[in-house]
Amino acid sequence: MAGRVGGSRSRNESGLIRAVNSVFRFVKFAEFEIFFILFFLIAFVIFKDLTSRPEYNQILVRKPGRDFRDMWPY
Repeated sequence: MAGRVGGSRSRNESGLIRAVNSVFRFVKFAEFEIFFILFFLIAFVIFKDLTSRPEYNQILVRKPGRDFRDMWPY
């Protein structure tokens, strides 16, 4: 009787509900890995954005022939 309750429930559910439930089960199972990848992806995008701006690029790359005090505009 206990096995019958679980089996009949999944047969009565629609395909969409089963698909959504399987996606939620996967996210619950792989939660740490998903957050780990998202952290490095967001950090990469932020760093790439900072280094693409010319004013921040001056800080990271010292131009030859310029004095160190000339790098800072103030």
